[in-house]
Order: sequence, then C-alpha cells, then structure tokens
Amino acid sequence: MKRPVEYEHEEKSMSTLVELTSAFEGIASMRISQLKNQVLESQHFFDELWAIYMQLRVDSLFSFGRDQEVSAVIEKELFIIITAEGGFSGDIDQKLIKMMLEDYSPEKNDIIVIGHHGAVQLAQRGVAYKKYFKLPTKDQNINVSPIIKQVQQYRSTKLFYQEYVSLMVQDVKRIELSTAIRQRGQNGDKPEDIISEDTYIFEPSTYAVAAHLERSMMQIAVSQLILNSKLAQYASRFRAMSASHTRADESRLDAHLNFNRAKRAIKDARLKEVINGLRKSAAGRG
Repeated sequence: MKRPVEYEHEEKSMSTLVELTSAFEGIASMRISQLKNQVLESQHFFDELWAIYMQLRVDSLFSFGRDQEVSAVIEKELFIIITAEGGFSGDIDQKLIKMMLEDYSPEKNDIIVIGHHGAVQLAQRGVAYKKYFKLPTKDQNINVSPIIKQVQQYRSTKLFYQEYVSLMVQDVKRIELSTAIRQRGQNGDKPEDIISEDTYIFEPSTYAVAAHLERSMMQIAVSQLILNSKLAQYASRFRAMSASHTRADESRLDAHLNFNRAKRAIKDARLKEVINGLRKSAAGRG
C-alpha cells in the first residue's frame, strides 16, 4: 500500500483536474450558446438573398457565381472537409475523415481541408490535399472568399462537416454544396415583391447580379456549415470534458478513501505495536 502522503498528493492532483475539466465544460457550454444564435441570424440573411435570387435567376442551373465568360472548369469533384483547429475535440474528426475517405478517389477528387487537426490526420494517413485553411477563430463575418474561389474552379463540390444534434449527440454529414444552398433556400418564406427586368434595372447585367448573389449565398452556406462544425466540436469537447470530469472526480474520491485507509492502517499498526509492547511488559513482570 502507498504511503498516506502519496495518496494525498494524488487527491490534490485529481482535484486540480476536476477544476480544469469543469472550467472547460463551462467555456464549451457558453460557446455553444453563442454559436447557435449566430447560425440563426445568418439563416435569416440567407433567406432574404434566396428570395431575390429565385426571382432573378436567369437559368435553371446553379453556376457557383462564375463569370459568364468562364467555361473551363476542373471536372473533378472537390471535397471540403471541416475539422477542428486542434486535437482537443473528442473523436468526431476521426469519424469525419473516415467518412470522407470512403468516398475519396485521387483520380476523381481533390481535397481542401479546413482545420489543422484534419490536415494532420490526413498527412498521417498519407492522403494528399490541395489546400489547407485555418478554422476561423471568430464566429461573425467569416471570410470564406478564398474557399469560394477554389469552389468556382470545379464542376461540383461536396462538403464533409460535423452536425450539432444536441449537447450530448453529434453527427458527421456530407452534402453537395448546391444542394445545401437549395435546402436552405426552401426554408425561407416566398417573396411578396416581384423582382424582374421589367421593374428593376440591373448593372452591369442580370447575369452578373445573379452570379454575385450565388457567390454571396455560397459564402453564407459555407460559413453556416463551418459554424455547425464548430458547434459540434464544442459539444464533442463538452462531452469529453464531462466524461473526464466524472472520471477525475471518481479518482479523487478513490484517492481520498485510500488516503484514509492508509492513515488508519498506520494507526492500527502503531496500536498493535503498543498492545504487543504492553503484553510483553506484563509478561515480563509476571
């Protein structure tokens, strides 16, 4: 059995870990609340853009905001995977990468990684990616223009991201970008105004305005998926910290019990020595 001082030191260490995990739980919970509000606000703005775009669109195809004169695009499908910036996010990044690699073919796909942890995970697996972007630290006015420029070079784009379901449940998802935009647009109310070339003047052209709206909607859609992923990451972190908090608290209690047992064992041993000494003394006098 360890000495009491060793158990006492172990209990103090576990108490520190309990405090740390509790603090991380609180931070993650606060960030989740903030991000959920931000996702709702961006959806409202997207709905307004979609209402204008649906009245203005000049053909049935979503052109990813490309200029009218651009005709040559890369025939591969672009994969964008959104992961955590650090490794402190539970196991959700590994699940996401596993899902993406099930669909991935080097001949058919190029990969863009958002988040350093995903880049590290792919490098460890020997999977090459075209570009890497840091996961945005801020949650408002996220600059995804460099990502959109990459998207415009490809015929189609699929995003792999993390979905926040609840505080204790997170999922991994895949979605084609134009489908993501249509799904978000279908949630909005139908416009009351009729916007057309009969009632409005569009400069430099209707097509250019529609392309600008497509780029804006892509930026919002990608930003929302990034926010959804961050929500899931924080929830996964909260779940991991909650589990660590429980384990640390249980270890602290075990250490405290062992400390008391060790102290009692020492007292019992000393008491036995005293009793044995008294017996020997009494036997000597007899």
